[in-house]
Amino acid sequence: MLAVQVLINALVLGCLYACIAIGFSLVWGVLNVINLIHGSFIVLGAYLAWGAYQWAGISPWFALAVAAPVFFVLGYLLQRLLLNRVITAPVLVTLTLTFGLDLILNNAMIYYFKADYRKLTLSPPTGSISLFDVVVPVDRLIATASALALTGLLYLLLRRSKVGRAIVAVRLDRDAAVLMGVDVKSIYAIAFGLGAALAGCAGVLMALIFPISPLTSSAYLGKAFVVCVLGGLGSVSGALAGGLLLALVEGIGSTLIGPAHATTLSFVLLIIFLVVRPQGLLGRKGFE
Repeated sequence: MLAVQVLINALVLGCLYACIAIGFSLVWGVLNVINLIHGSFIVLGAYLAWGAYQWAGISPWFALAVAAPVFFVLGYLLQRLLLNRVITAPVLVTLTLTFGLDLILNNAMIYYFKADYRKLTLSPPTGSISLFDVVVPVDRLIATASALALTGLLYLLLRRSKVGRAIVAVRLDRDAAVLMGVDVKSIYAIAFGLGAALAGCAGVLMALIFPISPLTSSAYLGKAFVVCVLGGLGSVSGALAGGLLLALVEGIGSTLIGPAHATTLSFVLLIIFLVVRPQGLLGRKGFE
């Protein structure tokens, strides 16, 4: 039963990891920007859910619906007003800019919320489902379903909508997209807005499971980076596969050698993939 419990825990956590990484992968793949503020967006989304519930009694599920448009607008304006000015510069410039923005946002959260860990605890509690010796908390199941729904929505957006096809076109060949009449600057802003919206929503879901602190932003950023490399940059299904693989390795590693080594294992896995299969599990040219 222990193996089944580890497998189910990995499935739940893997879907959440995919939700964390998919926005990061979208921005990296389309804009060629390694968005270092992504982890702080996730923490800010978590604080949005925590604050809405703690201070106003608003359900985290309603906060999820609010987080998506709020973070989309935030990301859209950030790209339009700041990143767009250096989007054609070498990647080091955009890396430095997002690093500076991350420092500002993270320090603002530390100033306002302090570095203490807080936990969003639902009242009454949602309970758990037990089958034989396997136990799964209901809030984790709902968070997993929400993460899968968000991933599926992005997949459908990229496959079925006009703006989604424009995002894929810019990802494949920016110059050809310009010749076909695509407004690349707008697509960049929309892609960055989508990445921010997914980060904010992921933060709301993570608040239901893990304690919140500005100090956790670097951990979330690291997870997103590892999942992108494992799954392959530019693939929605790759992000899901990468998230599941990372969660499975962490789960097995935590069981065998202790949870303190989970982060080390994830980065060992990252190095192995960079050497053996740098394109990741399902990496391909362009989004699906």
